[in-house]
Amino acid sequence: MSFSLQRSQEAFVAAKACIPGGVNSPVRSFRSVGGVPPFIAQAQGAYIEDIDGNRYIDYIGSWGPMILGHAHPQVTEALEKAVRKGTSYGAPTLLETELAEMVRHCVPSMELVRMVNSGTEATMSVLRLARAFTGRSKIVKFAGCYHGHHDSLLVKAGSGAATLGVPDSPGVTGEVAGNTLTVEYNDLQALTAAFEANPQEIAAVIIEPVAGNMGMVLPRDGYLQGVRDLTSKYGALLIFDEVMTGFRVALGGAQSVYGIKPDLTCLGKIIGGGLPVGAYGGRKDIMACIAPAGPVYQAGTLSGNPLAMTAGIATLRLLMETKGFYDELSQKTATLAQGLYGRAAKYALPVSTCHLGGMFGLFFHPGPVLDYRTAQQADLDAFRTYFHTLLAQGVYVAPSQFEAAFVSAAHSESDLERTLNAAEHAFAAVMAMKDHFQP
Repeated sequence: MSFSLQRSQEAFVAAKACIPGGVNSPVRSFRSVGGVPPFIAQAQGAYIEDIDGNRYIDYIGSWGPMILGHAHPQVTEALEKAVRKGTSYGAPTLLETELAEMVRHCVPSMELVRMVNSGTEATMSVLRLARAFTGRSKIVKFAGCYHGHHDSLLVKAGSGAATLGVPDSPGVTGEVAGNTLTVEYNDLQALTAAFEANPQEIAAVIIEPVAGNMGMVLPRDGYLQGVRDLTSKYGALLIFDEVMTGFRVALGGAQSVYGIKPDLTCLGKIIGGGLPVGAYGGRKDIMACIAPAGPVYQAGTLSGNPLAMTAGIATLRLLMETKGFYDELSQKTATLAQGLYGRAAKYALPVSTCHLGGMFGLFFHPGPVLDYRTAQQADLDAFRTYFHTLLAQGVYVAPSQFEAAFVSAAHSESDLERTLNAAEHAFAAVMAMKDHFQP
């Protein structure tokens, strides 16, 4: 049977009539790769199925949260019981304390934890907290690192070692963006220059310790320690955005892998087991500034929602109690990433791959990809062909060259082998693009 997205095409047209662009988050529209996004009907384990009846091996995993696979029986059973007790109370529950204690146990740098509803809400709140605690106004972010869609962080990369922010979206004022300094990831010299130019003005540095929003990019050896040293030297706070990497690359997040203790950490995705959630936390003296304990205001009607807490508790319990969980997940991810590189090498394709825990990336670029500048040099035409060939063969990866991919515990050896075989066809299709690569 030939691959068809006819019903999804009709659904996309209908969605555009009532939703901007037909989607509720931009990358879902397939704008960067072209074509029609499949409209998903259901998911189970390592698979998702669209309304046209196409079934895919899924490497998006709801953009990271589904580390156990979709509709894990222990998570869904816990949710079924919880929903019968009510969906929201707007009052404290024991569930909030239980999940916060689990997070603190796994991520010791988070001495106090505040639950919110999304990663964006977590990063927005933590920057307000950092500015209040330090009495400083500027923050540093890294080009290509995404921390949510609030005004302070929707800022383009500038040229030079460090530049004042330029708004990356209409509606973001220059005054707000101007307090954001942007430097290149993996470039300690650039960060040093930013501090030297603003020695008493930088409240915090916020970083994805492993970048996942310019494609997956790993930190150079010693880089994160250098960032830690610079923030300590200049009295700025170090914020790790582990919304993506938290519980994904290791039980204690990227900070446990690299042995770095940030002052504040943002989490999301996995800690909600697939439901909307976010969290931020860190040193007690800093977190004590948050209302009602302190003067820095942050609130949320659905923060600590009992369903999200229930799903998060069930998920984290399985991650904590399953012997060898991360060893097995890491091995699967390594098998896939290394296999993709090997299949591409058969065609002498210039690709680079990397992996850590249950997260991997592939660039149509010879590598090494170390920062946003390098990532932007990737061959987007090659990626489009690769993406659509995979999709037609039942393998669903992110519809963008600039997104990481995710393996779950539900992916079997057979799933990985099927994926690699499909990738080989996709690499062959890339090579068949007339005059695409220079000899």
